[in-house]
Amino acid sequence: MEDHIIKIFKDSSRTKDTFLNENLGRLVQVIEAVTAALKAGNKILLFGNGGSAADAQHLAAEFVNRFIIERPPLPAIALTTDTSILTSIGNDYDFSEIFSKQIRAIGQHGDIAWGISTSGKSPNVVKGLEIAKKMGLVTIGFTGKDGGEIAKMVDFSIHVESSSTARVQETHMLAGHVICELVDIKLFQKPDFK
Repeated sequence: MEDHIIKIFKDSSRTKDTFLNENLGRLVQVIEAVTAALKAGNKILLFGNGGSAADAQHLAAEFVNRFIIERPPLPAIALTTDTSILTSIGNDYDFSEIFSKQIRAIGQHGDIAWGISTSGKSPNVVKGLEIAKKMGLVTIGFTGKDGGEIAKMVDFSIHVESSSTARVQETHMLAGHVICELVDIKLFQKPDFK
């Protein structure tokens, strides 16, 4: 059992090392885009399914409450949390519309639409990002596996090269925390932080 535990930890570390080597420049671009959007008075809309829905909620909470430093709340909404909205759209229209309809309702030009999909092809995340692009939102896609359709369509693709959902989700959360921390630093501690 101990050998298996060690194997999981090493696999997770390798996945994160590979991710960092492939995505460092894109992470910097995402941090700059999120910082610029928030400085301009825009908000962040986060969404995904299952574990990715939980990640969306987790990251929205980090922005709205605080991450590491004491600072004013930042506008972020997880589109995965209102059960009445989710079930009414799913029932009256289709589950694939649950994020796109919310983005049409509250998204504004310059906002961030941050979709999370370990497969890169969740239909409701794809539709949400499609409508976001049409409306002039900045689109970020957190994906895994081969990146799917999402990696090809977003302004900023953050891709974890792994077929293990667990490793992808672990890396997504680390990348999300990095973004939260650096946005905080850029907005509230060192505006010229490079």
